[in-house]
Amino acid sequence: MNIQEAKEEIRNTVLAYTKKNEDGTYRIPAVKQRPVLLIGPPGIGKTAIMEQAAEECGVGLVAYTITHHTRQSAIGLPVIREKNYGGKVCSVTEYTMSEIIASVYDCMEETGKKEGILFIDEINCVSETLAPAMLQFLQCKIFGSHHVPEGWVITAAGNPPGYNKSVRDFDVVTLDRVRLLNVEANLEVWQRFAREAGIHEAVLSFLEIKPQDFYRMEAFEEGTYFVTARGWEDLSRMIAVYEDLGLPVSAPFVQEFLQYPMVAGDFAAYYALYKKYRSDYRIMDILKGQCPGEIRERVKEVPYEERVTLVHLLFEALLNFTQRAETKKWPEEREKAVTEADRAWKTVFVFLESCFGAGLEMQIFIREIQQSAVCTELLVKCRSEEYLRFAKLFQEQGQQQRYEENCRMLFRKMTE
Repeated sequence: MNIQEAKEEIRNTVLAYTKKNEDGTYRIPAVKQRPVLLIGPPGIGKTAIMEQAAEECGVGLVAYTITHHTRQSAIGLPVIREKNYGGKVCSVTEYTMSEIIASVYDCMEETGKKEGILFIDEINCVSETLAPAMLQFLQCKIFGSHHVPEGWVITAAGNPPGYNKSVRDFDVVTLDRVRLLNVEANLEVWQRFAREAGIHEAVLSFLEIKPQDFYRMEAFEEGTYFVTARGWEDLSRMIAVYEDLGLPVSAPFVQEFLQYPMVAGDFAAYYALYKKYRSDYRIMDILKGQCPGEIRERVKEVPYEERVTLVHLLFEALLNFTQRAETKKWPEEREKAVTEADRAWKTVFVFLESCFGAGLEMQIFIREIQQSAVCTELLVKCRSEEYLRFAKLFQEQGQQQRYEENCRMLFRKMTE
């Protein structure tokens, strides 16, 4: 499953586990609520979806990376109590409240939310001394001698053995008490997040051309090389700041984030071309409808990678136009800015259609729009005939393609 599907599963779990009977008791008692365990590669957004699910469900969130904790902070410190058993006074070891359980109560006090998500990350990488406590936590919902409060859904995450040498396998007894979600990296899902998160267009267009470089991890004699979704996101933010400061984006700089030399080198070279195309194609002239004829003819002959880059450069400029319109406070200024943005969108649609028709480049352009709420809202508000026409065309093509695939699948089954 991808990370978006995992988020929906978390959200649905919270709704189900916090559903109450008429008498106020939980439909599924806490003892029968299986913790949700996500297992997936690092950097794909496991922590982020917990925050999103908690916000959407209107519940609290307490998140801990358990490898940052000792046994004492996780289960509490031992204290000696004296108890009377059958007239005999005995010294008994008890535990102070776990720092993690205390954080749940702190969250309840601070937010006023009595229900929430308790998320424990890197749960299968704990130290040997803490491992029994984690098994007890998953099986019994308890840290030391203190239970997780009712109404709090337990979720946990870890990496598969191939990604972390410290990983410990869970036994069947433990796995039989959790809901196991195996999560994989998915570029298409990440692209939807990336558009809203403002990921740099150079990153988006590079991954459009080389999707295989979105997430890679390979072991070599000299060590493990890897590229993760987190690496692309962090690199994107730094590139934006470097551009503002006028600093160079070199291959060694890129490799600080993409720790796979070949991928880092490829992206650094592509970024240099990206900046060159931004100048060569005179993007702002295209938006103003002042595109020279030789550029239009050149676009039709260049390689696919260059055409995709141009589409992303145009979308980047249009997105900036649209966002500026949204920031205008006064109605007259806002209306003027919206009109200018709408005119720029129409001009680019005409340019792209004259160059590519309804080809793959236009499909990429429409998909980029649909992944941006602010752009879609403006085009629908302005009743963009071009956008609505192409969006409808590609939707119908997609439905026809799915229909044909289903027919072929049914035919294969009938002939087996």
